[in-house]
Amino acid sequence: MEKPTLVMVHGLVGSLHYFQPQNLITNAAVKNVDLLGYGEYRGFLPGGLSLAAQAEHVSRWISENAGKPVWLLGHSMGGAIVMLVADTDPDSILGIINVEGNFTLEDTFWSRKIISDPPDIWDKKYDRMLGDIPECLSRWGISNTTQRVQWLRHVMANQPPSTVYAMACALVKETADPEYLQVVSRVVQRIPTHLIAGERSAAAWGVPEYVRKQAASDHLQPDTGHLMMLEQPAEFCRIVDDILLSSRG
Repeated sequence: MEKPTLVMVHGLVGSLHYFQPQNLITNAAVKNVDLLGYGEYRGFLPGGLSLAAQAEHVSRWISENAGKPVWLLGHSMGGAIVMLVADTDPDSILGIINVEGNFTLEDTFWSRKIISDPPDIWDKKYDRMLGDIPECLSRWGISNTTQRVQWLRHVMANQPPSTVYAMACALVKETADPEYLQVVSRVVQRIPTHLIAGERSAAAWGVPEYVRKQAASDHLQPDTGHLMMLEQPAEFCRIVDDILLSSRG
């Protein structure tokens, strides 16, 4: 049986390339997409950034680089984007893996903190974070290893702070719109939606009760937080692999 394609969409601070999931996930052909303003698209002007624009970009990228139908995996902000993508073309989506994706304003606590400062202050804070990666890991409750420091430095260098700020604004604004939860409701009723959370961060994930009830599966990755793929990439990919395997018809 031919493997399905799994398109992975990163979060607010981007890239899921760093832990090479294509080498760890065996039940799908893995493709990572950079969002507008990130990675190969980092030159995209912040003024044109929104969740809706990112969803259009991902849909177009899939058509040009992956074909259809596909599985979609979205982490954090990427979880919100894949719901929008799936709503526009549900018949082309085999399933969704939502990894602590944004459902409500409860999930935008970091974005709200970012935009509480003016952009120039945020730029300076971001530069300080990038200049002391071990301190960032410690503050986030993640033990320091050489590998994790290298990975997080790669993740944070993948986009300018202006992109993060613009998308934080978009995330707060667009997930607060009642229409967004209507999108979520339509998607979970039509497309198998699987949930993954880190054990340490799961309690802060604002998953609506109807999403929990309609989810095709609900997974808790032990001893990890929101950046579970940074902490334990092999275990994260095993969970993803199990979801893909169990969903084969």
